[in-house]
Amino acid sequence: ETHGASFRKYLKERFVAKVGTLKATHFVDGTKEGIAKLTEEIRKAPIDVGLIGIGENGHIAFNDPPADFDTKEAYIIVNLDDRCKQQQMGEGWFETFDDVPKQAVSMTVHQIMSCERIISCVPYAVKASAIEKTIHTKETTPYVPATKLKEHKNFILYVDMDSAKEILK
Repeated sequence: ETHGASFRKYLKERFVAKVGTLKATHFVDGTKEGIAKLTEEIRKAPIDVGLIGIGENGHIAFNDPPADFDTKEAYIIVNLDDRCKQQQMGEGWFETFDDVPKQAVSMTVHQIMSCERIISCVPYAVKASAIEKTIHTKETTPYVPATKLKEHKNFILYVDMDSAKEILK
């Protein structure tokens, strides 16, 4: 949790610490027992809003291509593909490519899609190709995991001029 790239640290510092009192918070613990406990907690009630990023390779959460659209688990351990690892390094989270972990715990596509509303805010030019593929790929495909979001009844996508540049041509 002390590492700059820790998502738990990121959430605590940039979200939880800023919103005031919350009824409860549950952070990912990558152990088998921790994932089971988190799954139990997250499934007690519907998730009102999922804030879901889209990666440079079209991933959602860390569900890199080809994403597992079939599992009904809430969280899985995923292998990060090279493009995702390059993104993590490019964003300054790791000094070298070899420093980037090979695996991560990720909320599954199934669990993401169970949110009542999904909001994705996707800025920056490095995401333009992913946004173009998300919008223009006609069929849902695990090779562009973000295409699955278009099937959701209440999905909102926010882009800036840089990330939208491929769809504005």
